[in-house]
Amino acid sequence: MIEVSKTILKEIYKPRPSRSKKYDFGLLLVIGGSEFYSGSPALSGLAGFRSGVDMVRVIAPKRAADIIASFSPNLAAYPCKGDWLTKEHLATLLSMTESAKAVSNNKAAVVIGGGMGRTKETQEVILEYLSQTSLPVVVDADAIHALKENPEVISGKPFLITPHTYEFFILTQKEVYELPEEEKIKMVEEEAARLKTTILLKGPTDIVSDGKEVALVKAGSPYMTVGGCGDTLAGVCGALMARGIAPFLAGQAGALINGLAGELAAKKKKEGMMATDLIEAIPEVIS
Repeated sequence: MIEVSKTILKEIYKPRPSRSKKYDFGLLLVIGGSEFYSGSPALSGLAGFRSGVDMVRVIAPKRAADIIASFSPNLAAYPCKGDWLTKEHLATLLSMTESAKAVSNNKAAVVIGGGMGRTKETQEVILEYLSQTSLPVVVDADAIHALKENPEVISGKPFLITPHTYEFFILTQKEVYELPEEEKIKMVEEEAARLKTTILLKGPTDIVSDGKEVALVKAGSPYMTVGGCGDTLAGVCGALMARGIAPFLAGQAGALINGLAGELAAKKKKEGMMATDLIEAIPEVIS
């Protein structure tokens, strides 16, 4: 079993060659949002930038995309017609994914799920997208709920699933909330092996397993219960995967970066901490 420490960051953040060019360090595609929820994709995208990815593109329903574009000039947000993503958008999602893959010379990854909602059609679109995409994907939030209908679509793909305990139950039908840590670890490893994927179970100790190995990340703060800290984690992990880091290692490093940044933000803000404070602390963690 691996106890993750800051030494893992030295494997990832090496000095950049002087001839580095755009997309050498990845392009992150964030798919999410709906009429009411616009913050989640923005937080994932901004966390991705702070974690060193070269470019972030957000795809969201029009109202959400317009709001996201106003958050920061760094975020490129593509608006899809309507209040949530439907089957008519699937071809656009897939074509933009292939475009991201081509322009970045395969240095690209996807974060999907935040704020998308659980309407039947949106959930079906998520499943169909996951079954067809060829890029590494961080599957979070509402996309995890979609998987309960057909978890086989993730089997053997370079995906990272990032549930909290209730989402883990939705995905696996296994209740782990009140289990001792040793039993949680065993359950995550077993389910990752069964589903042939990598799972990052969020909690006081983050548990990461690809079904063969298990890593524990003991970083974070009780103040990270504030909304958005899961979205930042997804963005950090997505940024690492866009750089070419495998899901198991990206899950470990992402959980550590997010947790340590949360600790730094909590020391300064305490009860007033927000997810945006965590994002601004990321550079200090990885420097």
